[in-house]
Amino acid sequence: MKIAIRHQLSLAVGVGAARAVQHVLLTPLSGPTQTVREWSIDMPGMEGAASFLDGFGNRARLVTQVKPDAELLVTASGVVETTDRNGVLGRLPGEPPPALFRRPTALTKPIGAITSKFRSTPRDGQSRIALLHALMARVGEVLDGGEQSQSQDGASQSQTQAERPPSADFAHAFIGAARALDIPARFVSGYVADADDTPAYDSWAEAWDDGLGWIAFDPTRGVCPTDRHVRVATGLDALSTVPVRSIPAIGSAQVLAMRIEAAQ
Repeated sequence: MKIAIRHQLSLAVGVGAARAVQHVLLTPLSGPTQTVREWSIDMPGMEGAASFLDGFGNRARLVTQVKPDAELLVTASGVVETTDRNGVLGRLPGEPPPALFRRPTALTKPIGAITSKFRSTPRDGQSRIALLHALMARVGEVLDGGEQSQSQDGASQSQTQAERPPSADFAHAFIGAARALDIPARFVSGYVADADDTPAYDSWAEAWDDGLGWIAFDPTRGVCPTDRHVRVATGLDALSTVPVRSIPAIGSAQVLAMRIEAAQ
């Protein structure tokens, strides 16, 4: 499936700034589930940007502006051809070892109502795939069903169906549970062309299997990512994959417009 993407963001730098530096993670890479046919990022200073692979294997750019405008506009656009592999990415060259993604973070604390159900479940060999699918379903039951849950530190967490959490919360819950079960898992940001044609810069998760390698899970939708998902960046949690981060921090970028549609 060919997917055309146009994503425009605004970042308020403020009046009178002498210099601004942006860390930009908005470049998808070709891999087992996608081939980037064309891609560009338009923003002030991009022509002189430093480009490198960060510690998680993402294509990052450092963009510098001297005496920037009070508001910076960033536009990422291109065409990505995707393939449905039932979520299986496998082993990707040049990436950090899976053990890195066992590290807990503040955003990925395990929720007791999710992990308690799987403490004694077999998780090795062929049993791991079934466990991860069950884990994805359980995340949906707890977060989408409004069940009362307990985090590891005992803090009470609840959610009503009318207050559906953002996709990052589903991804974090899945990752936290997987790591609590000693399974490496990581956060993924990217674009999703939903069947209802609602475009989204979204998030999901990937978990490690010794046989298949990395496998993607989208607990927000209760499915393994399909050819409607375009993978952009990975990290320990959402803080590792912020699309545009200013140095020093001056606030988050705001989405002005987004279009994701099938390309001819």
